[in-house]
Amino acid sequence: MNKRTIVISITALVIDLLTKYFATMFLLNKSITIIPNFFNLTYAMNTGAAWSLLDNHPIILTCISIVLLIVLFIFKNNFKSNLRNDIAFGILYGGIGGNLMNRLFNGYVIDFLDFKIFNYDYPIFNIADILVVFGVILLIFAIIKGEDHENSSKRK
Repeated sequence: MNKRTIVISITALVIDLLTKYFATMFLLNKSITIIPNFFNLTYAMNTGAAWSLLDNHPIILTCISIVLLIVLFIFKNNFKSNLRNDIAFGILYGGIGGNLMNRLFNGYVIDFLDFKIFNYDYPIFNIADILVVFGVILLIFAIIKGEDHENSSKRK
């Protein structure tokens, strides 16, 4: 892993953990409306994954996170080293790591971003979740561009 990926990972992790800390300090047991009928800051203790998948199965979710980090670490070696790919892996490591640390130390993940979109009350999420989604999107672009093999610059 190169320096840039490490710096991005640590930065992403720190931002995620700081926002969760502030959510705990200022939002515990309450919700603050930012944009009426669209966006609230709402403290939530999530014992599951997205859309409450595997709710109340912290050991399984912790193991999945650890395995994902290991697989991504190995997988990164196959990818062409460039800024986009370094950002992709960095924010994936930071995002997965942030939620993993919550699960290990709290037994749940702290979520606080609460959106209502077209009358659908979207599941509450956090910065780590955003990082993971964007990291996956960036990796999809890299795969489409053929950068999922270190020697991809030699392919047409």
